[in-house]
Amino acid sequence: MANVYGIEYTVKNSKGEVIDSNKGQAPLEFVAGKGQIIPGLEKEVENMETGEEKTVTVPAAEAYGEYNPEMTQELPRDQFQGIDLQKGMTLYGQTPDGQTVAVTVKDFDDQKVTIDYNHPLAGEDLTFEVKVVSKREATPEEALTGQVGGTQKHCGSGNCGCGL
Repeated sequence: MANVYGIEYTVKNSKGEVIDSNKGQAPLEFVAGKGQIIPGLEKEVENMETGEEKTVTVPAAEAYGEYNPEMTQELPRDQFQGIDLQKGMTLYGQTPDGQTVAVTVKDFDDQKVTIDYNHPLAGEDLTFEVKVVSKREATPEEALTGQVGGTQKHCGSGNCGCGL
């Protein structure tokens, strides 16, 4: 049977900068085995007990993957009319099948815009300070749907867009 975990965390990038935290807020709850948090962190949390705290470094391959330079694309600048482009900004679009996709503006000039489809944290080893604040058996509905208590919870402030 699947377990539901509630965790408190702070995550830092490879430079030691805090990129997200839910400390002092509601815990992040997830159903184990549903791919709701990055695999490397889930693997560690599943071996922890309620009240246990630890620092975990998750390699890029078990977080958001390695950075893939082939996931960049140059597009004509005229496709971005009306947008005040800035390097590093995130833009949202749709794939041909209607899925929302986020891209990062890597570079631009008068003729073209280079966008990056890699997750912003691709290639980063992430360090989590994590505490298991709750652990229980999932209800049959939670185990089936992956939704804790019928509502999906998301990470901390959400500023990182990491989808923990």
